[in-house]
Amino acid sequence: MESSRALIFCIIFLSFFCLLCCAEEEVNLSINGAISIAKTDDNFICATLDWWPETKCDYNQCPWGKAGILNLDLGNKILANAIKAFSPLRIRIGGSLQDQVLYKVGTSAPKCPHFKRIENGLFGFSKGCLDMDRWDNMNKLFQETGAKITFGLNALTGRKKSNKNDILMVGNWNPKNALDFMKYTASKGYKIDSYELGNELCGNGVSARIEAEQYGRDIIVLKKLVQELYPDPVTQPKVLGPAGFYDKQWFNTFLKTSGPNVVDGLTHHIYNLGAGFDSTLINKIQDPKFLDQVSQTYKEISTSIKLFGPWSGAWVGEAGGAYNSGGKEVLGSIGHDINIQPQGFCRQSLIGGNYGLLNTTTFIPNPDYYGALLWHRLMGKNVLSASHNGSPYLRIYSHCSKKTAGISVLIINMSNSTTIDVKVADEYKDENQREEYHLTPKDGDILSDVLLLNGTPLKLTESSDIPAMNPQLVDATSPIKVAPDSIVVATLKGFRASACA
Repeated sequence: MESSRALIFCIIFLSFFCLLCCAEEEVNLSINGAISIAKTDDNFICATLDWWPETKCDYNQCPWGKAGILNLDLGNKILANAIKAFSPLRIRIGGSLQDQVLYKVGTSAPKCPHFKRIENGLFGFSKGCLDMDRWDNMNKLFQETGAKITFGLNALTGRKKSNKNDILMVGNWNPKNALDFMKYTASKGYKIDSYELGNELCGNGVSARIEAEQYGRDIIVLKKLVQELYPDPVTQPKVLGPAGFYDKQWFNTFLKTSGPNVVDGLTHHIYNLGAGFDSTLINKIQDPKFLDQVSQTYKEISTSIKLFGPWSGAWVGEAGGAYNSGGKEVLGSIGHDINIQPQGFCRQSLIGGNYGLLNTTTFIPNPDYYGALLWHRLMGKNVLSASHNGSPYLRIYSHCSKKTAGISVLIINMSNSTTIDVKVADEYKDENQREEYHLTPKDGDILSDVLLLNGTPLKLTESSDIPAMNPQLVDATSPIKVAPDSIVVATLKGFRASACA
């Protein structure tokens, strides 16, 4: 009798435990393939190479090591293979110290100083310098890997501090040093996809700021220089700006001042998670209400473009989640989601800080690297409307497939306990097998630095190559099963989408 009661209790307990920990939910997904609701750039994914020296430290940690532009081991095989795998990867050369950088070319920069810690310097550092030998070696890497380059120019040359405001910089931009650098770059045949003027100088600024009208006049100067150096419209680099945090009045004034067809990409930065020391980062990054807040910023930027700069496009020029080098052990793990669809999206760092796609010391790819690589390979530039009847912890994005017929769907399940069965609406009738890529953290730990693809750990090959990322084939008539704390990318070749024809 007692053993029977114990058995009944055990069954009830296990059933209750399964309800809590093994829950499943069915969700209907509807995708409108008739029209494209937005378009991204062909090379949507981007990562930044930053200028930070080894002495860049925040919150009792110095996470940059030798990952800065001037210290990076350009001959590292893992680095080259990681870039080459994207074929191509857009790389942005820039960051906080770019407005402190002199270019050792011509007569306008007779000295070539190293970055040093100084009390009253911009971001606490003195001016630094890029010599042309280093620039030549950088371009050797870019040419070997096929990278597309966005170069951030120093926008503070020629200016001085205002007497009224200790971070307001006044005066016209002096482009002489930048022009010498651009001339050298063009003469060597180095390909530049776009030039960006300054970093985080708009609105209230960070360590320095420029008024919108002045910046608008300066970027007109840059546009004219680009047109003179690159007269062929086919190979002419784009002009981007202002590379900072969105301020409605500042951005609108800037667009009105610069005028038609000057700014090709309106770049803004996103650090919606706050400071890197925040102990609640792990909660914020999984909170759909918090993540949705950034959508409002994107809508406002889109309105600014529609009203004052329809020739331009919205680009996320830098995003790291949390500023000041990110959150230790958080932003290199699985689970980062930003619910917007700009033309381009640039991660704060390719390598360095706590949010680099590659490990600062070993160069080994972090989980976010593989997620970005899958997006780049599978998600095309035409964005489709996707809606579902599930929880806000379920995020779904749909694009035309990049290289095959049909569509690709990215599904993020931020629930830590519920498996989601996603059923695609009736427009999808495919009797063939579906390709699925399931990304899960090792042992279910979202802070793990080991990522599994379809149950197999992703790790470099013996020759330091990026591993093959092959899909699993699934009956196309079955739902897409998305495990807790996981990401799935599925290619639906049989989906009839006229927008993808």
